[in-house]
Amino acid sequence: MYLVRRVYKTKPGEARRVATLVQKQVQIYHDAGHREEFRVAFNPGTCPGEQNTVVLEWETHAFQSPGRPGNVRPTVGVEAGNAFKPYIEDTWIEFWELLTPGKMQE
Repeated sequence: MYLVRRVYKTKPGEARRVATLVQKQVQIYHDAGHREEFRVAFNPGTCPGEQNTVVLEWETHAFQSPGRPGNVRPTVGVEAGNAFKPYIEDTWIEFWELLTPGKMQE
């Protein structure tokens, strides 16, 4: 089991806008069966830590390329992603292996 985290560094003052737009885009993918349950968090500068940052997280059993054969992403989801691109300075993705009971060591 894995935790996938997509991080967006936004232009100053745009974290809430980007979080809202990311939520809308990923909900489209979720409703179409392309994404597991997810959550979006943001820091517009009111919390300790990295300011102007949006984090999208979800858990998955396997990594799957969006460009895999036979995968058809909803066009409306792709278009929704274009809405927040002007407000993004940087983005990256992190993959974490979750510690499940079967992976624990004595």
